[in-house]
Amino acid sequence: MTARELRLTLPATADNVIVVRQAVAGLGEALGLPAPRIADLKTVVSEACNNVVLHAYDGEPGPLEVTAEPGSEELEVQIADQGAGFRPRANQGEESLGLGLPLIAALSDSFEISGGAGHGSRTTIRFGYEPPEFSGNGNGAQAEAPEELEMAITPGEMVKPVLARVIGALAARAEFSVDRLADTVLLGDAVSSSPRVEFTDGRVGISIRDGDGHLQVRVGPLVEGAGEQLLDEMNLPGAGSLRSLASRMEITRGQTAEGEDAEFLVFEVTS
Repeated sequence: MTARELRLTLPATADNVIVVRQAVAGLGEALGLPAPRIADLKTVVSEACNNVVLHAYDGEPGPLEVTAEPGSEELEVQIADQGAGFRPRANQGEESLGLGLPLIAALSDSFEISGGAGHGSRTTIRFGYEPPEFSGNGNGAQAEAPEELEMAITPGEMVKPVLARVIGALAARAEFSVDRLADTVLLGDAVSSSPRVEFTDGRVGISIRDGDGHLQVRVGPLVEGAGEQLLDEMNLPGAGSLRSLASRMEITRGQTAEGEDAEFLVFEVTS
């Protein structure tokens, strides 16, 4: 992972495109993009994600992978699947924005599509911080869909706006009240934005599983002792603890992707 990068892995479903839209909108805010440019960013990313949802897995579940890497003058976003991939399509009768490749080309500085033919595909979009000056231009096995959203964010200014928007979208989907949505965002801020808490790979790792009336959030992998440190930082002098906003909160043991032991802070919020 580079100095500043956002990664999302989640099931390729239509309602999860909304989650991706909120994540990239939060990233756009963190980068200081004006509102019209953030709207353009959401549009082009949504269109690429919708093509994965509609065509990559022929109606079966599968993973949608989104990576966004800010550079000095542009943002590079990659939308990847492990299925049949991106297919150009007509503008009528589709369950998406119905805008297609011409709009991606018009709103981005450049884009390219690689892979396909049943081996997965990757759409790379280069999105300048200023609008473009002119318009124009696997292994064959069925991939297993993830059961939860997995997000990794470089610590810094991107964490709060991205996580707040993602949690907000998922809490709304779980039909939380406004108060419970606000509680969930507060907990997300508390467990992900502490400058002193160490994650094993240097990234803020968040996994979120949503259901009818509840969200389960797992924070980590954390270095030894970081879970207790997070719990301590939730204590508010004279006002109790933010832990009371969760229906359940605990520190669990697990492993990193490399098989190393690590801690995770897990909490659940119900409507």
